[in-house]
Amino acid sequence: MDAQITPLLERIDARERELGTAAEQLRTQIDELAARPRELDEEIENLAVTRKTLRTLPATAPEPTQEPPALPTHPAYQQILGTFAKTPGPKRARDLCQALDLPLTPKSIESTRHKLKRLVGLGVLAETEPGLFAQRRP
Repeated sequence: MDAQITPLLERIDARERELGTAAEQLRTQIDELAARPRELDEEIENLAVTRKTLRTLPATAPEPTQEPPALPTHPAYQQILGTFAKTPGPKRARDLCQALDLPLTPKSIESTRHKLKRLVGLGVLAETEPGLFAQRRP
C-alpha cells in the first residue's frame, strides 16, 4: 500500500467507528423514548381506574365533632383545675394538696390522686409519667 493512502484509511476507520458509536447511542435513546409513551399511557389508565373506583364509593358521613368532656361539678375538681391554670406545669398529688392547703395525710393525697386520675380519664389532664400530672396541650 501506498504510504499516502494508509493514513487516509486509518482516518476513515476511526470516523467509521465514531459514527457507529453515535448511531448506537441514538438507537438506545430512540428505544428509551419509545418506551416512555407506553409508561405514560399506563399511568393515565391507572388514574382513570382510580377515578372510576372513587366515584363508586359510598359517600362518607362527616366526622362528628367531639364535645369537650363534662367536668365533675364537685368544687375540688374546680380547685385542682384552678391551681393548674394559676401555676402551669406538671404536678404531683402532694404538690396540689400543698397548693390547696389540704392536710398532707395519705388519705388526702390519695383522694387528690384519684381526682387527678379521673381528670386524666376525661381527657382534661395528662399523666406525663407515673404520678405526675399536667394540662393537656391543645
